Amino acid sequence: MNLELDHKQVIVTGGSKGIGLAIALNFAREGAKPVLVSRQRSNLDAALAAFAKEGLPAPAIAEIDLSQAGSDRALFNLFPAADILVNNAGAIPGGSIHDIAEDAWRASWELKLFSYINLTRLYLGAMESRGQGVICNIIGMAGAAPRYEYICGSAANGALISFTQGIGAGSVRKGVRVFGINPSPTRSDRIEGVLKQQAASKLGDASRWLEMTQKLPFGRLAEPDEIARLAVHCSSPVCGYLSGTVLHVDGGQQYAPN
Repeated sequence: MNLELDHKQVIVTGGSKGIGLAIALNFAREGAKPVLVSRQRSNLDAALAAFAKEGLPAPAIAEIDLSQAGSDRALFNLFPAADILVNNAGAIPGGSIHDIAEDAWRASWELKLFSYINLTRLYLGAMESRGQGVICNIIGMAGAAPRYEYICGSAANGALISFTQGIGAGSVRKGVRVFGINPSPTRSDRIEGVLKQQAASKLGDASRWLEMTQKLPFGRLAEPDEIARLAVHCSSPVCGYLSGTVLHVDGGQQYAPN
């Protein structure tokens, strides 16, 4: 299927690894021109190597820490005419309300919550002025199925779900689509760290973290490509009537018996 993405410029925050890198690679395979945004040059270099390994054109990169004030404007000034924005940056620590100090809570929200809001504000305005564009927010199932042990992330993701639904309902008036994806736990270094924390707490041994995945659908974590392919497909013109929707990708886990 031709997804009609040739030469589309796509900003992917958190684009140097995990779901973000998978999204960028899948866009490039469809002929789009991704821009990888990350705060760590070493991760960007590794991502460039992944593109080269597949024989894909080298993507543009932006070494920017989106948790810092003014970073959203700096990124927008570099790439103001992007056709698609994928908000994906952010890693919120696990733990109960007693485990996360206020400074850590606020710092994680600066990246995961407020970078999504601030970049959407900038790019939405530019897209509306052109009468076209797409914003895809990679959020997380904890927003739809809150967890005591992941309360900081649950609260941020819940806010982003409402944000996406509200913005996406109005953005269509000026030709722009905004939608979201809620992945369940997806294979990455960050999720491995969270599962190790849970294994240490519940099993007394962090090295047993794989046991924490056995009750997941299909007995495994989701794969980055499974989320990425959906994001690319839904961002393409073939899904031109999709906006204001947040898609749950959890293998039915939310409906499974405990």
